[in-house]
Amino acid sequence: MKQRIKRLIILAAIIVLAGTALLLLKDFIILPAAKPLQKHTPTIEYGIVTDSFSILREAIEPGQNLSILFSSFRVPDYQINLLNEKTRGFIDLRKVKAGNGYTAMFTNDNQRKLQYFVYELSDTNYVIFDFRDSLHVHHGSHEVTRRLRSASGKISSSLWSTLENSGTDPYLAVAMAQIYQWTIDFYAIRKDDEFKVIYEDISVGGKSVGLGSIHAAWFNHAGKEYYAYRFQQEGREEYFNEKGENLRREFLKAPLKFTRVSSKFSHSRLHPVLRIRRPHHGVDYAAPTGTPVHSIGNGTVVKAAYSGGAGRMVTIKHNSNYTTSYLHLSGFGKGVRNGARVTQGQVIGYVGSSGLSTGPHLDFRIYRNSQPIDPLKVESPPAYPVADKLKSQYDSITGVYKKNLSLIK
Repeated sequence: MKQRIKRLIILAAIIVLAGTALLLLKDFIILPAAKPLQKHTPTIEYGIVTDSFSILREAIEPGQNLSILFSSFRVPDYQINLLNEKTRGFIDLRKVKAGNGYTAMFTNDNQRKLQYFVYELSDTNYVIFDFRDSLHVHHGSHEVTRRLRSASGKISSSLWSTLENSGTDPYLAVAMAQIYQWTIDFYAIRKDDEFKVIYEDISVGGKSVGLGSIHAAWFNHAGKEYYAYRFQQEGREEYFNEKGENLRREFLKAPLKFTRVSSKFSHSRLHPVLRIRRPHHGVDYAAPTGTPVHSIGNGTVVKAAYSGGAGRMVTIKHNSNYTTSYLHLSGFGKGVRNGARVTQGQVIGYVGSSGLSTGPHLDFRIYRNSQPIDPLKVESPPAYPVADKLKSQYDSITGVYKKNLSLIK
């Protein structure tokens, strides 16, 4: 009996405590969980935290220079003079390029005092002028991104215009011409010739600023396929075909750029001035007066003088078998004289119309063992093919590129 009474008393106490707790919770407000504090990410440009600055972004105007700009930003004359001393040898404050951008950072107050000034030297490089405590100047560079891209097309008029019309950097045409200059005559490109190319696009901040290296290319010229693969051996990067043969040959395919063939090699041609038929043992390239003329190979100048109907002429002996001549020049290249050594690609003269000529052009001639041969049909042997010890590595790399080229439409 006593035990039962004891249990009832305990149960009653529990009920009373529970009721009291409910009464207390009735007026209790449950607050939402506190959100974590948001961490502020500072804005950084040119390695400078820019959040606290007032920023001006403009471009250099014609006739403007950095000295003028600094004066307009209330930089004292003595500081500008000091900057001229500090920057002597790597940038002239009075000679900057109109159109180049700059960023000026000022204190964000009524004084608006210049703290930093950044001048864009190019798409990738810039100069920072620090005006805070003591004057300091240093170079910087943007992060450059290189991405592989591809381009392709069928030529309607020229490689340049085909690339330009497709929205691709037309300077890719120049790069391709340099690679194929020993194997394809780009002055004889035909309509419906086709090409595919894998190349590097260089960008800064998501903006394309230039071209990198071409990694692989395919060109179908006059029904013949020409492959080019970039490969490094003995510390030198060159281009080779699918057989591992070097595309760089003993002679350049042509001695000048961006022109057309106006007259071909012939044993009987009607002379445009004399109006009689006689042999024309050369190729005439029509081009504007002053167009640079390049030696197609290394050699020694055996003649650089005015020569009657040939006008100003340069003759170069390349080896025991081959000699080349360049006629009707308007002038000679620097240092080009009898006995001078010249290198492949060196400017040896400029297109003109001297001698018996009706207009500016280059009459280009090649002699093998003293006999004239058609320059458009000369085939010189390749130089430095892929070494045997590297052939398996080369085949592995080019196999991947060839497959990727085949996937380009």
